[in-house]
Formats: sequence, structure tokens, C-alpha cells
Amino acid sequence: MDSEQFVRELDARNQELLRRLAPEATLKPEVEGDLSVVNLLKVALKNEVEASESAARWMATTPEIDVKLALARQVGDEAKHYRLIADRLAELGFDARGFNPLAKGYGPLFGYLDSLTTTVERVAAGQFTREAIAIVKNRQFIEFCEAVGDGATARLYRETIEPDERHHHELGRRLLLRYATTPETQEAARRASARTLELAEELQAIALKSAGIHHAPGC
Repeated sequence: MDSEQFVRELDARNQELLRRLAPEATLKPEVEGDLSVVNLLKVALKNEVEASESAARWMATTPEIDVKLALARQVGDEAKHYRLIADRLAELGFDARGFNPLAKGYGPLFGYLDSLTTTVERVAAGQFTREAIAIVKNRQFIEFCEAVGDGATARLYRETIEPDERHHHELGRRLLLRYATTPETQEAARRASARTLELAEELQAIALKSAGIHHAPGC
């Protein structure tokens, strides 16, 4: 099929699976202590630094200039989000300067993304699919913040972080239209996207069962 039809079908399949990422779940089970905006923002710090590093590693080994530039934009955005979240944590009474969100290591999703070697796999899994997951998780987090009366954190996500994630997802869409043009590249993109969603679903089930975690933001 042509790339436009392929991307439409891939997006429709992703949206169907994303509906199974229920509000009572999350991508990461690392929250410790009471479920609160502060503890969920600590999870967000790990998500952001992992997303930034994934894009940075890919940028160094991606030959296509337009993809390099898209990855560079993402590296900067995710790093910006980290700083904004750290600033918000400081306003909430938590000093993130001595906090290492990677103290327990990288997550399984980061490991999978880091294993991808082709441009079409990276775009499909990272920008197109992981950022679609982030949009869903951030919407849930905004709802949580509003429910507990934290309008400032909700605004940070609604007005700054979520628009950036939507831009990353749209970049992924445009790049797939350009590079997922053959049966082979389309199948590679399909597999990478499906595995990303599978990992998200597995991690959300672990998070809810082991720690009762829900509404954590994406990246």
C-alpha cells in the first residue's frame, strides 16, 4: 500500500490499542510512597531523561538529515520538560537537584527502543507510537492534577508539555510518510509500533498490580 494508507491504518490500530491503556494504569512502576503529584512528577523525570537520551543516541547513528533534525528537536524538548518539571517540584517543596531518576537503571521500554537500528523502526516506535502513548498518559495526569486541586501542574502539562509531545507525534507521522514506502519498511514499522504498545501494556499492568500506580504522565 502507499505510505499514506499505511500510516492511516497504523494510526487506527494504535488508537484501538491505546484505549486499553486505562486511566488506572501507567507506563512506569517506580513510584514509591503515597500517590501524589510530587511522586508522579518524580516518575516524569525518569520518563523525560530516558526520552531525551533515546533520541540523542539515535541522532548519532541516523544517516537521514531530516530525521537527525527531528531527533535534535526532541532531545531539546524532553530536556526542557525535565527542567520545567524539576522547577515545579521545587515549588511543591521537593529539591530535584540531588535526585537521580535513573538510580535504579533504565526501564524495559528504553532498552527496547535502544535496540532498534533502522530509521523506520525508530520513527515508528519512538516518535509515532511512544509519543502517542505520552499524549494519552499526559491527558490522564492532567485530569488527576485537576482532581486534587493542582492547577499549576495541570497548566504546565496542558500548555507546554503536551503540545510538544503532539508535535513529536506529528513529526513521526510525516517521517513515516516519507520512509515507510515499501512492504519491508512498512512491516518493520508495524512490528516496532506493536512491540512498543505491548511493552506499555505490560508495564501498566505491573504498575497497577504491584504499586497501585495510576495517572502517571508520559514523556
